[in-house]
Amino acid sequence: MKKRELMMRAIELSENSVRNGGGPFGAVIARDGEIVAEASNCVTIDNDPTAHAEVSAIRKATKKLGTFDLTGCELYTSCEPCPMCLGAIYWAHIDHIYYANDRKDAARIEFDDDFIYQELSLAPADRQKPCEIFMQSEAKRAFEMWAEKDDKAEY
Repeated sequence: MKKRELMMRAIELSENSVRNGGGPFGAVIARDGEIVAEASNCVTIDNDPTAHAEVSAIRKATKKLGTFDLTGCELYTSCEPCPMCLGAIYWAHIDHIYYANDRKDAARIEFDDDFIYQELSLAPADRQKPCEIFMQSEAKRAFEMWAEKDDKAEY
């Protein structure tokens, strides 16, 4: 399939999602022009705030391919990925992201992903949901164990 067809599929998924009670987002993961996985937003359907189209498509693709590394794949998504999805895309090593609407378009329909992007630039203590380090020395043992482990699967 060509890029245009793959993006049209993501857009179609977003429209179908709205018709079926989900959010207006769809995503397709492709490798060599062939669809590996696709998904739409199911946050309200599944009562799962992580069930964004991109994350759901990544979960399906990794399961289908039997690997957490999606190098060689491209993502076609109906909207610029939110910070959570962008993080998942980076962790999955997807090669390229194509998106149709951007975060400003999403904000205009009250999906304010841009707010989270702005929060990430603040110091943890200055965010609307403050964060603080707690029991750091006790937690270091797991990191030391990982660093010393010879047979770890690095990712």
